Amino acid sequence: MSFLVIPFPVINPVAIDIGPLPFGLGSLPLRWYALAYIGGFVAAWAYMRFIVTRDAFWGKDQRRPSPLQVDDLIVYVAFGVILGGRLGHVLIYDFRHFLHHPLDVLMLWKGGMAFHGGFIGAAVGMALFARAENLPLLTAGDICAISAPIGLFLGRIANFIKPELWGRPTDVPWAMVFPDPTAGDAPRHPSQLYEAGLEGLALGIILWIALRAGALKRPGLATGIFCVGYALARSFCEFFREPDPDQEALGNGWTMGIALSLPMAIVGLGLIGLALRRRSALA
Repeated sequence: MSFLVIPFPVINPVAIDIGPLPFGLGSLPLRWYALAYIGGFVAAWAYMRFIVTRDAFWGKDQRRPSPLQVDDLIVYVAFGVILGGRLGHVLIYDFRHFLHHPLDVLMLWKGGMAFHGGFIGAAVGMALFARAENLPLLTAGDICAISAPIGLFLGRIANFIKPELWGRPTDVPWAMVFPDPTAGDAPRHPSQLYEAGLEGLALGIILWIALRAGALKRPGLATGIFCVGYALARSFCEFFREPDPDQEALGNGWTMGIALSLPMAIVGLGLIGLALRRRSALA
C-alpha cells in the first residue's frame, strides 16, 4: 500500500440548501450533481451562441443556426440528454432494480445517468431540431459536439465530489481512499479526475483547435472527432475505473463502457471519412 495517499477532499454533496420553504415544505437542497448539469448546459449554450456568430468559422453561404435558434437547440438537446441518459442507465445498467422499484427512475438526484444513453437522446433531440428548423443535421451536431466537453468536464467533477465511479485499487502516489463503505479502505485511482481531464479538458481543446482550423466548413467533421475522441478517452479510463461486477464488468478486461464506446468510435471514423472526402471545404 502506498504511504503517499492523498486525503480525499470531503465536500458536502449539497452545494446550496434553500429554505426553509413556506407551508412547512422544509428546504430545497441543490446538489453539485444537479448544478453540474445546469452549469454545463448554460456554458454550452453560451459557447454555441459564440460559435454561430463568428463568420470566420463558417463557409460562405453555409447554412447555420441563428443565435435565437441555438436557444431552441439547447432545449432539445437538454431534454434528450436527461431522458436518454436516465433511460440508458435504467435499461443498460440496472433494469432489474428499476423493474421492482419503478418510482426510483424519477430520483435523478441519486445519480444514475448513462453517457451513451444521453448521447443517443441528444442525437434524437438534434434530429428533431434540424427537422423543425429545416437546418442540416450534421451542422447542428457539430455545434453541439464542440461544446459537449464542457458538460463532460463538470459532470465528472460532480462524480468526484459525490463520490461515485471511483477507480481501481492502486499504490500510485496520488491514490485516494474514498469515503464510501462500498469502496473499502484501499487507496484507489481518482478515475473521475482522469475522465474530467481527458473527456472534458483535452477533448475540448482538440475540438477548439479543429474549430479554429475550419472544421465547421466540413459538416460532420467535428462530430466525428468528438465521437472518436470520447471513445478513446473513455476506453482508456476504463482501465483505471472500478467496474461494477454486476452491471459493468464483461470479463477478459472488457467493460460495458468500452463495449458501448466501440460503435461510437466506428460512427465517428465514418463521419470523419465522409467529411474529408469532400473535394474541398466550403468556400
